[in-house]
Amino acid sequence: MTNHHRSEPKLKEMFADDFLIGAAVNPLTIEMQEELLSYHFNSITAENEMKFVSVHPAEDTYTFEDADKLAAFARKHGMKMRGHTLVWHNQTTDWLFQDKNGNLVDKATLYERLKSHTDTVVKRYKDDIYAWDVVNEVIADEGEELLRPSKWLEIAGPEFISKAFQFAHEADPSAVLFYNDYNESHPNKRDKIYTLVKSLLDQGTPIHGVGLQAHWNLYDPGLDDIRAAIEKYASLGLQLQLTELDVSMFRFDDTRKDLTEAPEELLEAQAKRYDEMFGILKEYRDHITSVTFWGAADDYTWLDNFPVRGRKNWPFLFDELHQPKRAFHRLVERMVKS
Repeated sequence: MTNHHRSEPKLKEMFADDFLIGAAVNPLTIEMQEELLSYHFNSITAENEMKFVSVHPAEDTYTFEDADKLAAFARKHGMKMRGHTLVWHNQTTDWLFQDKNGNLVDKATLYERLKSHTDTVVKRYKDDIYAWDVVNEVIADEGEELLRPSKWLEIAGPEFISKAFQFAHEADPSAVLFYNDYNESHPNKRDKIYTLVKSLLDQGTPIHGVGLQAHWNLYDPGLDDIRAAIEKYASLGLQLQLTELDVSMFRFDDTRKDLTEAPEELLEAQAKRYDEMFGILKEYRDHITSVTFWGAADDYTWLDNFPVRGRKNWPFLFDELHQPKRAFHRLVERMVKS
């Protein structure tokens, strides 16, 4: 991407009175998209580089090189940084849960390892990271069960969730600590997330926020469901952040692969969708402290090839050349009117 002179309004300034504007980044995109990121965004999150498997592949081995690069990028550009993530059923190395014979460890051993990991990682980035997604995606998507099956649950029972927050708080008492999940605006899952977070608060767990991943698409979730979810979480008295926002052009179960570029009608639908979404987000600016996109421009998104192999997606406000899309211009119009 050549360095061109940008003249459009800066996202971070458009929403300066409302919330931080963030992007998920990785060692590749901080180079490819540096000019775009530094112009429009005032917060970053590591896409994968701070997850357990990335920084702690073996018991006595920490690999911080990539994570350090991202923290240095945030410092260079005066950006805030969110930490993602300490406890998750995915992207966690097997050694954490096993003894040397490959059997599951006991609860005390798991907690000892988690505490050591949390201390090392959180303290390393204490001056760079102001907020952590402490626990990620522990809710069961379907049915009546509250928690999804995982090694964490199998070894420690439900209390591992509260423990993780306790350890994070001990490692950095000033960090803002979040529970983070997806499908957070679907009523059934929303109610479960609320139940979990309320139970943590009732136990005196040091939790300060709910992270709404907001992997949304043009059709789903409905605006009423988004609003209802925000209201329900806000009623807990915690701050809310959209942590992984993107707006896919396709319904989750849509398998079409015929598009090589984003058609006009989808770009228009996306512009309308972003406009409506940000209308709601601005209404709740007293509760929402940050809105982070899970990427920055359409040249790089995890939605390429997911869930449909070989398919491109265009979920962001900036196109493959980092230029503002119709959705961006629609947000500018909204700001001018308000």
